[in-house]
Amino acid sequence: MAVALADLTGTTPGTMLVLSGLVVLGGAVALKEQIGWGTVGNILFIGPWLDLFLILIPSLEGHLVLQTAGLLISILLSGIATAVYLSVNAGAGPRDSLMLAVSRVTGRSIRLSRAVIEVLVVLLGWLLHGPVGIGTLMFALLIGPAVQGSFRLFNVQPHQPEEED
Repeated sequence: MAVALADLTGTTPGTMLVLSGLVVLGGAVALKEQIGWGTVGNILFIGPWLDLFLILIPSLEGHLVLQTAGLLISILLSGIATAVYLSVNAGAGPRDSLMLAVSRVTGRSIRLSRAVIEVLVVLLGWLLHGPVGIGTLMFALLIGPAVQGSFRLFNVQPHQPEEED
């Protein structure tokens, strides 16, 4: 969706990631999700890093094996990174805050909550004439299971009160 919005507005995907992060965060806050310094850091820094990496990292277009490996590794690493950074309780980024809020409010799993959010974002991006391919769909469907599996692996339990000594 960030690419579609960037194309429509003449900005960069990173800029649109920051701006859309603010909008998504508004939804998470409306669902009473807590924010912290990690939330603010995520909003302010992920977008500029995205723009930098889009400049520095060469495209893998035309290299199906490398594209597939890169996609699967990125899904796995994104799931692990989400569990690790949420485990320090510094506040989730906007998309992760929304995932946690939807899971908490609906009682549905992290896996399902994240998948529904991602599929809706893919649909919105497609409606805005953004690029949607098999990799986009695979990410949307597999990031939820990757996050939930990483939560289990690292014993991350969002919204659980910490035990007092």
